[in-house]
Formats: sequence, C-alpha cells, structure tokens
Amino acid sequence: MNKIKVLLFTVLFAAVSYAQTAPDSLSMNPQTQINAAQRILTGNINTGVTVGGYGEVLYNQPEGDNGEIDVQRLVLLFGYKFNERVQFVTEVELEHVEEVFVEQAFVQYSLNDKVNLRAGLMLVPMGIVNEYHEPTTFNGVERPSIDASIVPSTWREIGFGVSGRLDEISMRYQAYVMNGFASVNGTKVLGGSNGLRNGRQKGIRSTVNKPTFSAKLDHYGIQGLRLGLAGYVGRTQAEDDVDALDGSDVGVAMIGLDARYAFQRFTARGQFINASISDTEAYNDRNNAELGSALQGWYLEAGYNLLPQTKKQRLFAFARYEDYDTHASVDGDLLRNLAYDRNEWTFGLSYHIAPGAVVKADYQIKDNAAVNSDVKNQLNFGVGVWF
Repeated sequence: MNKIKVLLFTVLFAAVSYAQTAPDSLSMNPQTQINAAQRILTGNINTGVTVGGYGEVLYNQPEGDNGEIDVQRLVLLFGYKFNERVQFVTEVELEHVEEVFVEQAFVQYSLNDKVNLRAGLMLVPMGIVNEYHEPTTFNGVERPSIDASIVPSTWREIGFGVSGRLDEISMRYQAYVMNGFASVNGTKVLGGSNGLRNGRQKGIRSTVNKPTFSAKLDHYGIQGLRLGLAGYVGRTQAEDDVDALDGSDVGVAMIGLDARYAFQRFTARGQFINASISDTEAYNDRNNAELGSALQGWYLEAGYNLLPQTKKQRLFAFARYEDYDTHASVDGDLLRNLAYDRNEWTFGLSYHIAPGAVVKADYQIKDNAAVNSDVKNQLNFGVGVWF
C-alpha cells in the first residue's frame, strides 16, 4: 500500500510539474481565447502528462424560496502527449458531488500545423459556451439560459473529424461526424421547456443508427473581433425494435451565429441559435411528447472593466438580455405553450482576483409570454477557478 501511495504521489508530482509549463490562456481577447482542451493541446511539453482543472461553487436565491448552495461542478483535465503528432485529452467531471461524467475523451493526430484529425468523445461546436464554459471565460454565475435549453450544454457526443487553423485567412475550422440525440433516452423524451436536452447521450452506451454532421467556422481577421458560424444536421437515434416505425425519430437542423468583441476595457458578445425539427407531429403522438418544430433563442451582452488596465485584477460590470423559446413553432395538434417563450435580464459583477480565479454576483429578472405567469427572479453568487 505504501508503494502504491508513493507511486501515485510521484505521478501526480510529475504531472503538476508538466502542467505548470502550460501557457496562460485566460486572455479576455476573443481572438486569442482558448478553452481547456485547447490549452492542453497547445502546451509546450515535448512528451508526457499535463493536468489541470476547473470548478464552480454556486449559491442561488430565488425570490420567496429557500436558497441553494452547491458544488456545481469540479472537472479534472488530463492530457498526454505521445509524440509531436499524437495527443490525448480527457475531462472527468464531478457534478453536485454525486454524479461523475466524462465530458471529453479524444485522440488528436496532427498532420501539420493546419490539419488535425480527431476521434472520440468531443464537444459539438455550437455557440460560445458549449466550447468555452470554464467559469473564468464568461460573465454571470450561471451559464446563459439559451446554452441550456436551446444549445443543450454541455453537449458532447462520440465521433471523428478534422479541425485546424488557417492563419493566412484568419480562420479556425471544425467538422465532425457524430452520433446524434437519442429519440427516447431511458424514460426521457424530447421537448417541453428543455427542448433537445433530454436527448444528449454523453457517450454513455450511446445508440447510433444514423450519422449526424457538425461543423463550425471561426473568423478572427478583424482586430478584437471573433465571429462564429456553426451548423448541425441529422436525425435522432432510435432503438433497433422501433427505428423503422413512424414517429421513432425526428430530423434536426441547427444553425448558430455568435460574436465576441473586446476593446480596451469594453467587452461584448452575442449569439443567435435556430433549430428546425422535422416529423414532430408523429413523434409527439407516439411518445406523448410536446416537442416544438422550431427552437430559437438569442442574447446580447456588454461588459466594462471598472479597474484600470494597468491592474492585474479585473472587475467587470455587465448586463445580458436573453430571449429564447422552445416552442417557437409547433406542428399538428400540439398547442404552443407560451410559458416556453422566455426572456431574462441579468445584471452583475465578475471580479477576477487573479488569472484563473473569479468571484461573481448577479441578479436575474425572468419572465415569459404566458398570461399571469409567476416567474421568480433570482440572486446568484459564485466562485470559480480554472488552472
């Protein structure tokens, strides 16, 4: 037992030593911002192990109800560089101190500086937060609500594809073939306020009978500005005994536009997502579901650093407006539920006390289009780290 402890300590010490060589990736400049996986892949070690992590402890206080305090997530990142071409990246996530998930686990083979082949469990490149969700990379205690109900973050599936950067035209690209959403995920069906969220398979004994396709282009040729265009198309995955029956699956075509901008102490970002769902009438009849034929949402956010640029610490005051609807349109006999047509204002502060450590506070004003709706506003506090 003592030998095992010594071995584990030695491995951990070596890994931490390697991790310290990783570059600082917490820039507020959207053109140079990278996420946790990219940080590991661009580390300056020749071979060996890299480790890191991120996590959040949050407090949510709805008006008139008891508050909730929670270790929302703790994520451990591991990378291994076999040689100058082959690397492995994985994220192991512990949610709410009780659920363990693998968020990413893929091998990358670099043909050259512009072309990287990938295979494994990967993030679907849609919107901003699904790929850039480390707590120091976004304002707000909670992630934007659109990135839960429309883009079902954290959205990841198993597949293979290619990614790379073309610096001569200021473009980053990704293109993957993946398995899709489950039509019925255990006892969960698609639709309602959560849209497609219940269909995420997360690499857990995933059903696959039809491939789906996902791609994204990011342009960073204008100083301080990064623009994204993403697409996803395919059908949901049905089990063998029902996959030929009417209503067993639906078609999904999603498009996303996003923008991030930074100039001196000012930052801004915005996002628009539309998902068109086909064959929902037969699906809803078969599964007693309420899946809309279109899901749509957008948000705009602006922030300003209240501290001088010469300071290492940053204190951002920000405001964000979101509008999103998982019943943007419906087919057949399904009646549109106006409670699913929601909007939110979020006002808050993000205090970056050091690169990789942030303290957050915000207040959310929530509403929906239903008559006499009683939606509770919410006060939030949080602490986040990324290293």
